[in-house]
Amino acid sequence: MTFWAPSGIGGSLRRETHYGDRTMLCFADRPPTLAAMVDDLVTKFGDRPAIVDEDATLTYRELDDLVRRIAASLAGLGVTAGDRVALFLGNCREFVACALACNRIGALLVPIGTRQRKAELDFLLGNSGAKVLVFEAELAAEIPEAVDVPTLTHRFAAHGEADGARSFDDLLTAAPADAPVVAMHEDDTAVILYTSGTTGKPKGAELTHLSILHSAYAFARAHELTERDRGLVAVPLSHVTGLVGVTYATLAAGGCVVLMRQAFKTADFLALASREKITWSILVPAIYTLAAMHPEFDRYDLSAWRIGCFGGAPMPVPTIEMLTKRLPQLQLRNAYGATETTSPTTIMPQAHWRDHMDSVGQPIPYAQVRVVDADDREVAPGEPGELLIAGPMVVPRYWQREDANAREFVGGYWRSGDIGSIDADGFVRVFDRKKDMINRGGFKIFSAEVENVICGIDGVLETAIIGTPDPVLGERVNAIVVTNGDARLSERDVAAYCAARMSDYKVPESIIIRSEPLPRNANGKIQKTVLRETIAERAASYARA
Repeated sequence: MTFWAPSGIGGSLRRETHYGDRTMLCFADRPPTLAAMVDDLVTKFGDRPAIVDEDATLTYRELDDLVRRIAASLAGLGVTAGDRVALFLGNCREFVACALACNRIGALLVPIGTRQRKAELDFLLGNSGAKVLVFEAELAAEIPEAVDVPTLTHRFAAHGEADGARSFDDLLTAAPADAPVVAMHEDDTAVILYTSGTTGKPKGAELTHLSILHSAYAFARAHELTERDRGLVAVPLSHVTGLVGVTYATLAAGGCVVLMRQAFKTADFLALASREKITWSILVPAIYTLAAMHPEFDRYDLSAWRIGCFGGAPMPVPTIEMLTKRLPQLQLRNAYGATETTSPTTIMPQAHWRDHMDSVGQPIPYAQVRVVDADDREVAPGEPGELLIAGPMVVPRYWQREDANAREFVGGYWRSGDIGSIDADGFVRVFDRKKDMINRGGFKIFSAEVENVICGIDGVLETAIIGTPDPVLGERVNAIVVTNGDARLSERDVAAYCAARMSDYKVPESIIIRSEPLPRNANGKIQKTVLRETIAERAASYARA
């Protein structure tokens, strides 16, 4: 069984060889580069809306004019193919235009999340060797000094002025006709997107024209996107989901990208989605929960919203039930991917999601997913092991990290570090990160399984399961549960709910209930090291009592 339409954007699949010796299935009908894709879109949909940013709407023709001006200006500064251009911007049209301008001249885009701080920028700019930086003027205090990043020779401030930087408007003075024509190959790197760096320094995944096009086409085809669709970007454009999963995917279909520029607030999100008649998006489950529980939800017109894709955490059953009742036309679809897979590896077939709510879907047809044990031997269907992933969406390498390349890319596959399984029908389940799997007295516990159960409790927004050392059992199970603040939920209630639904050794022994959201890094991943400190502090306070 498969969700894949027999025809659509990208055409049929054929076997090809890329990145030297990787053999993979690829779309037969695709543009050679991202710039070629945009040229085709301008020809087909020139007068249709491409970007909505606050109160401004740009057509494809107007966006192309902006892109070509920036491309010509960057070339005039001496930026050539292979040079790195960093963006320290929020969700705005300037970000999208700069990204497409880099795609046009062969420069490598380096997106940096606006939650990063000076020391982090120092590393990212230095490691990438960025030549140009475009940044939010209000974040000027976080920009490293020139002496600390000697390669950074050009700085431009957007949405205001900043000392030592030229105005972003200076990038718009060149004539569109002066944009250079640069020969590129689809295997060339287009974006260096840094991983979250939960252990050690972040690694720069090299997203190529090939990988971005395939990921954009995969989402567009799976969700049957057309030029009539309007995709809402409510997650950062500096994240693979915002940049590739929503923006490039919506553009690939000739649709309109709606940017949520301000910091997330539920009422603002609902108002924007209603006003702009958005038809699809990819969001974390917590946003769906916050939206469904908003007291004024029913006053917003969300009747155009037909695809609600999600990933990164389980969707609470009460949220599903509320959205199904209030928005019967909304199709909820789980997906799984990573920066290294340029976003999607699996997508849930709409016809089957209610029967496989613990699954992240089936591999997209050109994706190859193996499940292996500690000795790299494939395990039986349904058995857990590490997920190894291959296909045209998998990046060829990390930027200047030969150690990580040798360790994480083996035989054409990327080692995900995720523990999961694939059943006989091809449905993939993701249980845990290898390093986060809990071993309690010899029993293996996958945090995702316990989190799935707890998220079924009414009033729970999100939860995290953390293992902590124990001298007798090896590790103990701890839960931090975030509620909506109105839920009258006790630690005993959570433990009893879990005990009725899972083996006793999986039931959390320590439970913290709070309304404060879980801490996340710049890429939106839960910072379990911070939560371990929270648990340790609580244990210490009990010891002192």
